[in-house]
Amino acid sequence: MSNPHFSFKQFNIRQDRCAMKVGTDGVLLGAWAEGGRHILDIGTGTGLVALMMAQRYADAEVTGIEIDDEAAAQAKENAAASPFSDRVRIEAVSLQTFTCDTPFDAITCNPPYYDNSLNCPDESRNTARHTTSLSYAELITHSKRLLTDDGTLNLVLPTDCLKSIELECAYASMFIKDRLLISTTERKQPKRVLLTIKKALPPHPTCQTAVLTQDGQRSEWYKELTADFYLD
Repeated sequence: MSNPHFSFKQFNIRQDRCAMKVGTDGVLLGAWAEGGRHILDIGTGTGLVALMMAQRYADAEVTGIEIDDEAAAQAKENAAASPFSDRVRIEAVSLQTFTCDTPFDAITCNPPYYDNSLNCPDESRNTARHTTSLSYAELITHSKRLLTDDGTLNLVLPTDCLKSIELECAYASMFIKDRLLISTTERKQPKRVLLTIKKALPPHPTCQTAVLTQDGQRSEWYKELTADFYLD
């Protein structure tokens, strides 16, 4: 049974009502993503990434949107109990129907990525894990709609989904600025990729690599990246 409660240095996450629990993907995204004054977290789930961005960007107003009502309610509770309660709001709404008065400087998303795999019996888990609720085309198109001209879309994805995202970016005239390929150990192929995506063609796109663990412990890179969040 997964832990219903996860503690970070400055806030706690309750997750017993959420299909997708606190995991490495969300922590990586929240610790790495570019921010700004107005930040949107798509598919916020527990509210983890929204709260991490609020911690990192002290002047930011952060909005988290979540299609699952139970998860949205729990994210609201997690935000209300945090030190950033006055700067984080959660809305139970889909990206496809979400509108805003002010465009966002930064968008974060740990999107659903299973495309052709078998659905599981838990409908809320299906929504969180499968692209039937949010296709990559919709993610890219609506993010472009909601971003400022210089805004940044930040994603974490399995590396085998990279080609699909690249294709949708090309269709939407969006451009990958940075990509960070992440392996669990030095001997393994990258399983995850972190991306920053812009509306304008970046002058110097980057591609880097990182490793999560060395000798059975968090790597120095991962420890430094998450030093402000993990308790140990």
